[in-house]
Amino acid sequence: MKKLKIADGIYMLTMNVEDILFEGIWEIANGVTLNSYIVQGEKTAIIDGVIGWDGIPETLYKNLEEIGVEPGSIDYLIVNHMEPDHSGWISNFRKIKDDFTIICTDRAAKLVTSFYGEDKVRIVKEGDILDLGKGRVLSFHPVPNVHWPDTMYTYERSTKTLFSCDMFGAFGKMGEHCFDDELTPEEVEFFEDEGIRYYSNVMATFTPSLRKAIEKAKMFEINIIAPGHGPVYRKKPQKIMDDYSRFSLYADGAGKDEVTILWGSMYGMTAKAVDFAEVILKRKGIKYNKLEMPLESDSEMVATVFKSAGIIIAAPTYEYELFPPVAAALNELGRKRIAGKAAFRFGSYGWSGGAEKEMKEIIERNKMNWDLIESVEFEGMPREEDLVRVEAGILALIEKMRGKVVEG
Repeated sequence: MKKLKIADGIYMLTMNVEDILFEGIWEIANGVTLNSYIVQGEKTAIIDGVIGWDGIPETLYKNLEEIGVEPGSIDYLIVNHMEPDHSGWISNFRKIKDDFTIICTDRAAKLVTSFYGEDKVRIVKEGDILDLGKGRVLSFHPVPNVHWPDTMYTYERSTKTLFSCDMFGAFGKMGEHCFDDELTPEEVEFFEDEGIRYYSNVMATFTPSLRKAIEKAKMFEINIIAPGHGPVYRKKPQKIMDDYSRFSLYADGAGKDEVTILWGSMYGMTAKAVDFAEVILKRKGIKYNKLEMPLESDSEMVATVFKSAGIIIAAPTYEYELFPPVAAALNELGRKRIAGKAAFRFGSYGWSGGAEKEMKEIIERNKMNWDLIESVEFEGMPREEDLVRVEAGILALIEKMRGKVVEG
């Protein structure tokens, strides 16, 4: 766990976590940081406290003491969001101090009781204030459904710091550099990719609520954005706000100037057409990603499709329906409400078709509203005339996706 001063009277405690499934679902290939914040006036508040992933609270207490904070002196625990990666230390802390107050929204208060059996809770609503003394004044601002219904921002007036919890966060471990003005170009690119992975995996379902939260953030004068995961933004806090605005467009069909091939093949027939598609994309100078299902994780699949302006679905018919690993991927994309993508499908069939019918049912059922090029199906392996149609479909896709490209 690292200890960093981010402003007068405000400290960050941050730790890297690896080898977990975030929310019990999402593979985190490059780890994730868990950030807590201490605000000191005459009284002390901790915002979104975390402990060692091994569950040992002494990890946190030792680090608090090293920045001059006696754990027993903490008066307030501010819970911006009740997910246990931000609140899981409450019960342990209660063992060493019995008179602290939990501050949270009304929806979070119900979860504090059901998760931890706590009842010493102060419920706050929009604009409520906590004066810690010595000029440290906190205000509270609910941002529901980011990504749980209980979430809020906490804003410190004197330093103009927005503690945004999961909003404006990113996956990815932090090394020596924890502030935006310290990041190398490679680290900036890394957290761009990890921000997309985080948004698409965790937040995309709630994009309409996130847009409201972005607009709410614009109401504050902000010098620092301090999220629960990922770097702190103190040089250009507007950048992460702009990034999140762009990510919200990706959820509606926009994307980077690239194509993702979401594919699977039983016996290599569809794979032959995938190889041909790569030749066409290379000839046209189009960047592309290949995701062979079921070999890719859901985390990587969702993030890669999410960021791409064009999608090629390459999958055969299997038992009268769409090849199951690709069907499952499309269903997950639908559950995440990733809509409006320009897409083209091709695939083989044997004794019967059926893949096309199921693909359209998945897209319609999930209200994905994907902008589909007419599919190409071929019996057995693709022949010359089939590849001509595949090429025409890819060229049409490239043309259609041009109007959807939004780069950072």
